[in-house]
Amino acid sequence: MALDTARDRSLSRTAMKAELLDAETELRLAYAWRDERCEKSLHRLITAYMRLAISMASKFKRYGAPMNDLIQEAGLGLMKAADKFDPDRGVRFSTYAVWWIKASIQDYVMRNWSMVRTGSTSSQKSLFFNMRRVQARLERESAAAGETLDRHQLHQMISTEIGVPLHDVEMMEGRLSGSDYSLNATQSTEDEGREWIDALEDDSAQAAETVEHQHDTDQLRTWLLQAMNDLNERERFIVRERKLRDQARTLESLGQELSLSKERVRQLEAAAFGKMRKSLENQSREVHHFLM
Repeated sequence: MALDTARDRSLSRTAMKAELLDAETELRLAYAWRDERCEKSLHRLITAYMRLAISMASKFKRYGAPMNDLIQEAGLGLMKAADKFDPDRGVRFSTYAVWWIKASIQDYVMRNWSMVRTGSTSSQKSLFFNMRRVQARLERESAAAGETLDRHQLHQMISTEIGVPLHDVEMMEGRLSGSDYSLNATQSTEDEGREWIDALEDDSAQAAETVEHQHDTDQLRTWLLQAMNDLNERERFIVRERKLRDQARTLESLGQELSLSKERVRQLEAAAFGKMRKSLENQSREVHHFLM
């Protein structure tokens, strides 16, 4: 922790010593990077605005992420901004970079807030970063007016204030109300150290189910082989080529090989399936649908 703090201070001191760029110099550096891919110009541009990135990163410390990681993400956002900045638009680089830096930091915070994806839509992201602030203000205002808001009323007001669906507010309330818990944590001191993972249902196939499935599969294979053996050689050939290949052959290609018309091949195929269906029905009424 001490090393991280020292590193953060070192980065901040270095950034504060960087030059301040005037609009003309900034524009020249931006053109040099865009048109000539001059890495020295890119480095100078990024270094000059690293203090902006650090300043924005510090505003997200309350979300529990290490400051050094926030600074790194802010730096990545700054580099993305430099790579995509168009100096011909007449906008200062700092104004453009703010949006990229903020987006990079916010994405990092949301990715690391919980092992469960906290939010992916724009409304959910807006809720994540604004819900607690808006909620606190609404509660203060209602208290000052002598009113008491129940949870549903508060959620409705937050929904209207931020401009997001009510169900998103309710979902985010649940996500922000608690942190992740380890499945290896004990349920209580009275359960003799039983862990939460022991209470999860095992959704893998049980031994009895596996044996039953294998038995049914073997039985079905036997019935299908018997039904195939009831066909003559030409019928078996058509069934194999039409149904048992990864890429089924067309009636036309089979007709050319067998010197038959496409319609005749179709008739032979239908007759073969009819024989197989009858054979399967004699074995079991439950399996004939495999040839439907």
